[in-house]
Amino acid sequence: MTTTNGHSAAEQASVENVIIITSAAEQASVENVIIIGSGPAGFTAGLYAARADLSPLLITGNDYGGQVSITYDIENYPGFPESLSGPELVEKFKMQAEKFGTRVEFDYVKEIVVDQHPFIVRTENGAEYRTRTIIVCTGARPRYLNVPGEKEFTGKGVSYCATCDGFFFRGKDVLVVGGGDSAAEEALFLTRYASRVRILHRRDKLRASKILQDRVFANEKIEVLWNTVVTEIMGENGAVSGVKTQNTLTGEEGFLTTDGVFIFVGHLPNNELFPGKLELDEDGHLITDRKYRTNVPGVFAAGEIQDKVFKQVATSVGQGCGAAMSATRFLEELEAGHAIDWRADPREFASPRVAVLA
Repeated sequence: MTTTNGHSAAEQASVENVIIITSAAEQASVENVIIIGSGPAGFTAGLYAARADLSPLLITGNDYGGQVSITYDIENYPGFPESLSGPELVEKFKMQAEKFGTRVEFDYVKEIVVDQHPFIVRTENGAEYRTRTIIVCTGARPRYLNVPGEKEFTGKGVSYCATCDGFFFRGKDVLVVGGGDSAAEEALFLTRYASRVRILHRRDKLRASKILQDRVFANEKIEVLWNTVVTEIMGENGAVSGVKTQNTLTGEEGFLTTDGVFIFVGHLPNNELFPGKLELDEDGHLITDRKYRTNVPGVFAAGEIQDKVFKQVATSVGQGCGAAMSATRFLEELEAGHAIDWRADPREFASPRVAVLA
């Protein structure tokens, strides 16, 4: 880590090659926690940090509410048996976090500096903050088809989450766009509700694992349309009614009538801030341990920026809670004067389990 310059020896104490600011005036201008992102993980982290009397600052980002904000109806989040819309749930998250002292700034983080402490967070509106901890909750976004009608009918028949929306298509005809594991898994899930599921894939074979392919081909409700792409999503009376298609080999155009279009052509973690600063896996997700620590001491992550398995509102809420609790413990260590090895990776990864045979 590099050092922060411009402070007298009396105002600084050096640990390793990190300069710790001890001036009361300097410390007063440093945030305890900055949360980047305003989805379920972000607002939950704000709630828990605020209840720990840390006065957290949450910077929303451009996609206020995250993916849940584009979900038409949510029925699988505990405590709301009558269900509610994604935007309604986001507002409840915000109100509860603010009630306990979370400060919400509608701004976009354009840069973080994590090779010095306190860390620096710079925003699109020109603000610059120094903070003792950062909780990253920037989430992920679905990879879109970018065809006419997709945006217009999102939440009105176009979905990116079968677990979230499959129930609403009971007895109906749906299309699944994609050919990987996610598309196969979600197609199989949708057969619990839909009367027919057609998978549209641009190639002549699926990319999904062999076991998933076997399950897809064995399911009587599923039909695969090969070498087919969607060129436009059509609708009537404010809901999806069908799609225009094109054959990738012949160029022949067609039309399919349907009640819903589920798109699974990949997810993109919102990680633009982190390359070269925080460790990412091959898919671009932050790598955290079970305490939601990244490879930089004092920087934590929660939600879909680090979760590529579950990707649910309920799991993101739990992860936001865990990250805030870990950040609180870290600040307690700092307050107690415990030495922090700023160059050491703080994460703890469980050893592989070895089966013991009797």
